[in-house]
Amino acid sequence: MVQDRTWQLQAACRGPESALFFPPTYAERKDERDAREGHAKSICALCPVRSECLDYAVGVGEQHGIWGGLTEAERRLLVTPAPT
Repeated sequence: MVQDRTWQLQAACRGPESALFFPPTYAERKDERDAREGHAKSICALCPVRSECLDYAVGVGEQHGIWGGLTEAERRLLVTPAPT
């Protein structure tokens, strides 16, 4: 299935700061991760295509990075059914 991803052209995360949205290749301390994720989420908060981004990440089961203002763990909570 081919998905239209032209919304990415309007994403606020495009450009040199895109690395903020993904964990580095080295071991990151919790305070560093919190700061990086907070900065990334502040960019998402102003993004005109935030909902499209989140829909995409949830739809493809993206397991890494900040998408639509949410971490993978936060996105997982959106799709995990509540216990009955």
